[in-house]
Amino acid sequence: MIVLGLMSGTSADGIDAAIVEIQGAPPDLAVRLLYHQLAPYDPLLREEIFRCFRSEMESVDRICRLNFALGEAFAAAAMQAIAAAGLRPGDIDLIGSHGQTIWHAIATQRGGGQGGPYDFVPSTLQIGESAVIAERTGITTISDFRTRDVAAGGQGAPLVSYVDWLLFSHQALHRALQNIGGIGNVTFLPAGRPVNERGEPTGVIAFDTGPGNMLIDDAAKRATGGRWTYDRDGQLAAQGTTNQDLLSELLAHPYLRLRPPKTTGREEFGAQMGERIWEKGQRMGLSGADIVRTVTVFTALSIAQAYRDYLPHQPAQVILGGGGAYNPTLVALLYEYLALAQVLQMEDIGFASAAKEALAFAILAYETWHNRIGTIPACTGARRATVLGKITPGENYRTLIRGFGVKT
Repeated sequence: MIVLGLMSGTSADGIDAAIVEIQGAPPDLAVRLLYHQLAPYDPLLREEIFRCFRSEMESVDRICRLNFALGEAFAAAAMQAIAAAGLRPGDIDLIGSHGQTIWHAIATQRGGGQGGPYDFVPSTLQIGESAVIAERTGITTISDFRTRDVAAGGQGAPLVSYVDWLLFSHQALHRALQNIGGIGNVTFLPAGRPVNERGEPTGVIAFDTGPGNMLIDDAAKRATGGRWTYDRDGQLAAQGTTNQDLLSELLAHPYLRLRPPKTTGREEFGAQMGERIWEKGQRMGLSGADIVRTVTVFTALSIAQAYRDYLPHQPAQVILGGGGAYNPTLVALLYEYLALAQVLQMEDIGFASAAKEALAFAILAYETWHNRIGTIPACTGARRATVLGKITPGENYRTLIRGFGVKT
């Protein structure tokens, strides 16, 4: 089966498209990446996404329009990737689209809201209308992966933990897969790939460690008057000095003391927190580079602290992925704070870091089509493992059923 995975993360840089050939069934899944590319968002569309990240600015009509606009953008990214790979839409069996998360609020982990009974409803929202994707491409599309896990009592994340277990478990070594996107998340993989009597993974732990690039990007943008959207090659952090008072305040963030399973997002570590940090740093007389340095150290320490507090064993290898893996200053700090571990990048073990999350949602779509689970309940906190996503038929739906029938 050839599946196209689509992913846009919390940094909202653009849409990653990964075309993947997949065969077999877990745990012996054969996966081959055929093509990957990033389609950057149109600047005006990206601005609109960031407006809808902010609860004080979003509105139902704005989100409604953005849902369809993102559907068009995801469909265009899929068609561009197919053409660039030298393929035709008819060569693709499935699309697995994560969509764009604009809000992720698992209220029960923080005790709920304060305005009324519905503040206590755990919820997550990814947009990028799958009907538009299926209509424009003609390809059956599986989307909205997180909501089923939330319905089963889980956090809806991190979903990539199941894919991490499939692809990266090591027979002899404990490994940690550390993604540093907008948010940081880790999957701990015990040596030997243990399973229970049902063949489901055991001993795997996954959770969001806290901020990834999000606060660093925010501070870098402010420090450069908007000229930079991220700290290029960690240059600003390398020039700055860590402020211990501000760092101590950041390390007291209550999210870091929550026990897994746990997830977070912009509602905790987004622009609102970035603005508070900047204003506090300005009042303290810090330079822009000092603030960037301090939040970079905070990000690295939050990862190291999560390992010490919540992993059952210190990993022998930490494998970095996501945009933060290419920030030399952040990576150097992780080497320092994770002194007992070998710190590698995805490319060191033969995988393209930039393609990983889009590839993961291609695999999850493949598993959904075959009516197989896509979660590890110990990682998400769900009551049980579930089949993920919603299927939107494309023009190839009847052919798919005949050729790759779903097992019942």
